[in-house]
Amino acid sequence: MSNDITAVLGATGNTGRRVTARLRLRDTPVRAASRSSRTPFDWFHPAGWDQVLRDVTTAYVVPVPVPGPVHDFVARAEAAGVRRLVLLSGHDADDWGDSASGLDMRSAEDAVRGSALEWTTLRASDFAQNFDGHPFRAPPAAGEPALPAGAVPEPFIDLEDVADVAAAVLSEPGQHAGRVYELTGPRGLTWAEAVELISRASGLPTVYRRISPAEYTATLVQEGWGQDEAQHLTEMFVLLERGTAAWTSDDVATVLGCAPRPFEDFALRATAAEARRC
Repeated sequence: MSNDITAVLGATGNTGRRVTARLRLRDTPVRAASRSSRTPFDWFHPAGWDQVLRDVTTAYVVPVPVPGPVHDFVARAEAAGVRRLVLLSGHDADDWGDSASGLDMRSAEDAVRGSALEWTTLRASDFAQNFDGHPFRAPPAAGEPALPAGAVPEPFIDLEDVADVAAAVLSEPGQHAGRVYELTGPRGLTWAEAVELISRASGLPTVYRRISPAEYTATLVQEGWGQDEAQHLTEMFVLLERGTAAWTSDDVATVLGCAPRPFEDFALRATAAEARRC
């Protein structure tokens, strides 16, 4: 067992909680850090960062969706003696242009790449699990999910694969230095096709409805989202419709030695608790 501490930022989030659990099973000392963790971490309260970074050699970084703070965090990590950073970013981040999402991702990537630390970037496509929660929710709750996504496929990746890759990279110093891994599912699906697969697995009738970006933004605002936050999410769909991020990668297999989980695996787990992977 290593005495090196790995800090996991966003440890109660989608990837962070999964990565934390995997590292603990590997007997890796973990410092789980989030706004609600025993060791609190907040991107907008840097006074608490030093406590998070004390005696840490490796950090898993889930960045805040605004440009800038990751640069300050990386500088603080270097000063604290951190040696390695593993950054979560977005699939095909180079082609997101000057959009808000593109600027956010490139700012974070520039921060780790420009540091003196060993770094690895994990660029993940949209998570399959996004369909199991607001605002993309599809079955097992029957209904009519409405999104501004058309015929352009998305190579949805299972969060379990993202966490498996992150845990492997975090646990293998030196083997992934300077690498950018594009993490995608094995094939692309349109959002309507993905909803159909979940509907078939659940047996609940669901009809996907495409709406305009303006309608989607308005719906989010009506549901309590801030205007900027709603526009940020809508912008993601507009960019995906360009098709530049529709391609798939073999990088999951490169790291793990096995293919990424197909979307059907998620559909089974989302609708049948007893389903398991062989």
